[in-house]
Amino acid sequence: MSGSGTDFDPIAIVIDWLDACRERRLEDLLALYADQATLDCCSGERFVGRPGLLRYWPAKLRGATAAAFVLDEVRQEQDCIRLDYRDYDGSAVSTKFWFDADGKFTRTLCAPMERNGPRSRAA
Repeated sequence: MSGSGTDFDPIAIVIDWLDACRERRLEDLLALYADQATLDCCSGERFVGRPGLLRYWPAKLRGATAAAFVLDEVRQEQDCIRLDYRDYDGSAVSTKFWFDADGKFTRTLCAPMERNGPRSRAA
């Protein structure tokens, strides 16, 4: 990530992810993930690699509401980027993104937002 000897801006990549979601650009969205990336969603399910992402994303993008994928806040944390936004159904969620050296997501972890921040989940 920026400042750690890499040549990419992790916050800009997360914003690109949000834009791809908002604009329902599945191929652009998938291109942001590393080959064996994991996606841990709010329901507790895990999706791995492109096959897993293809099971998860198309229905979410098709079913997105008008209030979906609106940015609330984005910031760098110790070893990841945290994005607070409105999920495909308009609910407030927080997703953490971890990157490989090429600026691809290796892992994303989504948690619902509560009044005082995201619900605590093991990272």
